[in-house]
Amino acid sequence: MEKVIEVLMAEHRLIEQALGSMETYALEIRGGAPMQRDVVGEYAVFFREFADGCHHGKEEEILFQRMVERGFPRQAGPLAVMCHEHELGRAEVRALTGIAGRAEAVRPADAGEFLAHADGYVPLLRQHILKEDNVLYPLALQVLTGPELDAMSTQFAEFEARMHADGSYDRLRSLAERLTTRFRPDPARMAAAAQLSHCGR
Repeated sequence: MEKVIEVLMAEHRLIEQALGSMETYALEIRGGAPMQRDVVGEYAVFFREFADGCHHGKEEEILFQRMVERGFPRQAGPLAVMCHEHELGRAEVRALTGIAGRAEAVRPADAGEFLAHADGYVPLLRQHILKEDNVLYPLALQVLTGPELDAMSTQFAEFEARMHADGSYDRLRSLAERLTTRFRPDPARMAAAAQLSHCGR
């Protein structure tokens, strides 16, 4: 597999861990634990800045653009579906950011709102990742040439270098590690979700 796709798929694995962690946190709240705005804010930061800003940024600015140049329309077909799902995810993350940013004490309605958006975002992104891993990325490898993939690898490195320069890349990966250590993803639950995703294709 080409390096650019390996990079994107490795990022998918990290994002999946963060999704599983937020799922665990949501279950704790359902079990009676108090919702904490700072924790919700940390999830929102990771998903906004890494899953969207870094990962989706590479896809939309580099991978999708290359595929457009090879004849894939942005307004129809697989690229349109992926971009639409990116936008759906952004709406969920904006909602999480809003919940985290409220100044007043946490109310039951806040917790309910968080759970609703977590319940929307986690399966959305899991299904999205599945489509990219199993449909979009193999399609990209079929149509993009070796030189195009090499050029993309350079662009990916430049993209990441900008994030390394301000420390955000390492900060976000550390944030994901901290969240997944504090609220550990349940491997069995994640495997079951993956199985359901495969069955639903």
